[in-house]
Amino acid sequence: MEATSSKRLLDDYGIPYSLNSGNIPNEKSFIKPQNDKNLKTISKLEVKDSKNDFEKIYVCVRKRPLNTNEIKRDDKNVVFIKENKTVIVNEQKLKLDLTKYINYHSFTFDYAFDSDASNQDVYNQTGVSLIEHVFNGGTATYFCYGQTGSGKTYTMMDAEEGLFILAAKDIFKILKKEKYSFISVYISFYEIYQGQLYDLLNNKKKVYAREDNNQQVCIQGLSEYNCFSENELMSIFMNGKNSRVTSTTGSNPDSSRSHGIFQVVLKDKTKKNLPTYGKFVFIDLAGSERGADRDDNNKQTLLEGQEINKSLLALKECIRAIDQESKHTPFRQSKLTQVLKDSFTGNSKTCMITTISPSSMNIDHTLNTLRYAHR
Repeated sequence: MEATSSKRLLDDYGIPYSLNSGNIPNEKSFIKPQNDKNLKTISKLEVKDSKNDFEKIYVCVRKRPLNTNEIKRDDKNVVFIKENKTVIVNEQKLKLDLTKYINYHSFTFDYAFDSDASNQDVYNQTGVSLIEHVFNGGTATYFCYGQTGSGKTYTMMDAEEGLFILAAKDIFKILKKEKYSFISVYISFYEIYQGQLYDLLNNKKKVYAREDNNQQVCIQGLSEYNCFSENELMSIFMNGKNSRVTSTTGSNPDSSRSHGIFQVVLKDKTKKNLPTYGKFVFIDLAGSERGADRDDNNKQTLLEGQEINKSLLALKECIRAIDQESKHTPFRQSKLTQVLKDSFTGNSKTCMITTISPSSMNIDHTLNTLRYAHR
C-alpha cells in the first residue's frame, strides 16, 4: 500500500514536512545503487538452471536526473530513493489558510534506481536472471513505462547502452560457447500505433496478431532477420527505429507515439522448421499522458493519446489479474496486451522498469506512474 501522512515538520526550504517520524528524507543518507560491489555482473554470467532470482513479474523504478530545462526553471527535486527499494515523494500542498506543507508518499518496489544509476547498473541488477531464463528455454521481457520524457526510450532503446544492446552483447558472447552452437539468432521489430501493428523492418507493412492452435500469439506477416553479430543486430535495429512514429508534446520534443517491440529469438537450427528455443522481448511503451501534455488543437495527437492511455490501462488490468492469480486475464482488451500474452503466461519472466521525473513540476504524473506500477 502507498503510505502517506501530513505531520508538519520544516524542510530545507522552510516548508513543513509531513512525516510520521523525525527521519526527514535526506539525499545524502540514501544508498546509491550503482556503486554496489555486490551486484551480480553479467560479465561473470554462466548460464545454468534458473534459480528463480526474481518472481514472474519484477517491478523496479528508475529516477532520472533533473534535465536542463528543469534546472533553468529552478525546479525542486521532490523524489528520493531509500535503500534501493523505497521511493519517497514529497508533495507540496496548501491548507485552507494557505499554510504550506509537504504531503509524504512512500512506495516500495523490488528495486529502485537513483538518478546517478547508469543503464549498465540497471542491466546488471535485472538482466542476469532474464538472460539465464532465455538460455534455459524461456521467454524474457523487458518493458519501460512512464511519463513522456521520463527516460523510457533512453533506458530501453539507446543505441549505445540501451538494455536491448547490453543484452544482445551478452547473448552473442554466450553463443560463442560450443554447447550453444545449435542456436541461431533471429530478430524482428514492430510497432503498435493506433491499435494496429506495423513491421518496422519491412516498410511499415501492416501485420496481424493471431493465436495458433496452442493459443500462442504469433505476428502474421512479420519479417525476421537471421543475425550473426552484435553489430549486424544494431544496424538492423537502427533502420527500424528511424521508422517509428514520433511527435512533439509539451513534455518531450521527440515523443514516441507508438509502442515499440523488438524481439530477439533463439532458434534451434538443427531441427526442422527452426523451432523457438528461447526469446527475449524489449518493449518501449509510448508515454502516459494527460490532456495538458498535448496540443489539444491537434486532433491526431489527441486520438493518439487516447489510444495510448487505453492500451496502458489494459496492460495494468492484465498485470493486476496475474498478480492476484485471477482465473481470467483480459489479454484481448487491446493489441498491446494481446501481443504481450506470452510475456505473462507459461515459462516467462518479465521485468517492468518504471521511469519517473524528479521535478516538482511533474509531481502529479510521477505519483500516477508510481501508483500504476505499485502492486
